[in-house]
Amino acid sequence: MEGEGEWHTRKHGGSKRRVWRKIHLGIDEQTLEIRAIEVTSSNVGDAPMLPDLLAQIPAEEEIATVTADGAYDTRACHDAIAARDAAAVIPPRRTARPWEPDTAGARARNEILRASKHLGRALWRNWSGYHRRSRVETKMNCVKQLGQRLMSRDFDRQVAEVQIRAAVMNRFTALGIPMTVAAG
Repeated sequence: MEGEGEWHTRKHGGSKRRVWRKIHLGIDEQTLEIRAIEVTSSNVGDAPMLPDLLAQIPAEEEIATVTADGAYDTRACHDAIAARDAAAVIPPRRTARPWEPDTAGARARNEILRASKHLGRALWRNWSGYHRRSRVETKMNCVKQLGQRLMSRDFDRQVAEVQIRAAVMNRFTALGIPMTVAAG
């Protein structure tokens, strides 16, 4: 949720009372609607939250792909994505090795690893559609524009405050998304 201020505080120190919250979002890439949201303290990583985010989307709703950055290249993430019958678009780490193909998620991840090594990382990103993740990053920037501070002090109220912000963003999105067309 925080940008430069968090880095500055870590580097130079800050108030002992200052607490950072992380917002984990599941966003529909087509509609840019926030579909899942989790709020955690700053010591919780991103990858452990993916199964919880996927669980917030009803099981009867189909998920075509889950696109995430390399931090989500974990067994738990790939298994959770495979359990929803979705395709993972997660770049493997540079030092990635094939996993034992004992689960559907591991087999899918091995295919991603094989394709990225065969095509090269840049071609794999174009081929897989990884670049579409930038739309979601833009949406996260819009969430930050609503304010980078939470007014509530109680964690449950902070969660409610973030959920209200997500509802406001979804309402703005429902009003219309600008359509851009390449000229020429």
